[in-house]
Amino acid sequence: MGLKTELYAEQAEQWPHEGRHILAQFDQDTIIVYQAYQPAIGHYTAMHRTFGGGFSYSRMSWIKPNFLWMMYRSGWGTKANQEITLALRIRREFFDALLAEAVPSSWDPTEFVTEDEWSQAVSKSSVRLQWDPDHHPTGAKLERRAIQLGLRGDVLKAFGQQELIDVIDISDFVSAQRERLLSRGTSALVTPLERVYSPADPEIALRLKLAKC
Repeated sequence: MGLKTELYAEQAEQWPHEGRHILAQFDQDTIIVYQAYQPAIGHYTAMHRTFGGGFSYSRMSWIKPNFLWMMYRSGWGTKANQEITLALRIRREFFDALLAEAVPSSWDPTEFVTEDEWSQAVSKSSVRLQWDPDHHPTGAKLERRAIQLGLRGDVLKAFGQQELIDVIDISDFVSAQRERLLSRGTSALVTPLERVYSPADPEIALRLKLAKC
């Protein structure tokens, strides 16, 4: 499959229980993010390692480094137009650049003095940032927060056309784990190996208000 995996129960024991954290699978140079698409887009992208098959560069596209947040969003690959789950490997340098450029999707008075200042920053940025409740495999909300990034314009084109190092269709894996979860519970569930990710530049972590482990 091209991804490292581990029993969910063993990973959950090591993950923080609350606060803002970026959980992801990464190595020294790359990081995995996830998206889910309709078959036409998903199959094309997996085959050609570039987005196509009806993919629109005129809309904002959201990436998620957290596998279980992706599963919550797509209903473990059962929601319409989200049947194909892709694991997308990109350079950590590019991912960190996205984090550095990202502007929150809602006004944060601790970062922007006025709502107008935030609105201007939103209009200039091609990356949107959103923190959401992370989710248990069953869909229950957790205290821990999970990140997703919305990409548009030239940044989205760079992501979809130049920055994809590898594209892995993990839809069969998702389906198999969905069945495991339904029939045997979380004790049998296997998920991609994820650990807390820290940007290379500590200033980015400070601006994102990442919690310390």
